[in-house]
Amino acid sequence: MLGSKHHVNSLAQLPEPALAELGGLMANIQSIFETQLNLKWLYISRFGHDPRYPIHFHFIPVYDWVEELFWKDSRYRLLETFGTQENTQTLTDGAELTLFIWREFGESPTPPAIQGPSISQVIEKLRQAFRTQPIPNLPPARWP
Repeated sequence: MLGSKHHVNSLAQLPEPALAELGGLMANIQSIFETQLNLKWLYISRFGHDPRYPIHFHFIPVYDWVEELFWKDSRYRLLETFGTQENTQTLTDGAELTLFIWREFGESPTPPAIQGPSISQVIEKLRQAFRTQPIPNLPPARWP
């Protein structure tokens, strides 16, 4: 996750320098994820609206094998019955996969087995990349 230093719940409430810094940091995080992990996609999402926490974004790596698990789980075929047949897609979208990831990997008492490096191995790999990758050329933020 990446969160704001300002305790606000809206991007519109952030000062301009904070918005610029946040955008640069998000791009840097995405670059590291994409170069270090063998991802199919990287979802960057804002969830929640709890006033106790400042605005923050989740970086959700999506691997080929995660999407394969999604397609094999018949419970999620029910999602195909929503909407109209004219708008039905043969590919899944970010909303469906995010639901699957959140429920199956985040909330399930028996999450699916992870294929490839373990969570702790991925975290260590990302930590090393963040330590060694040059910091983006951003002007220092000036807070009012």
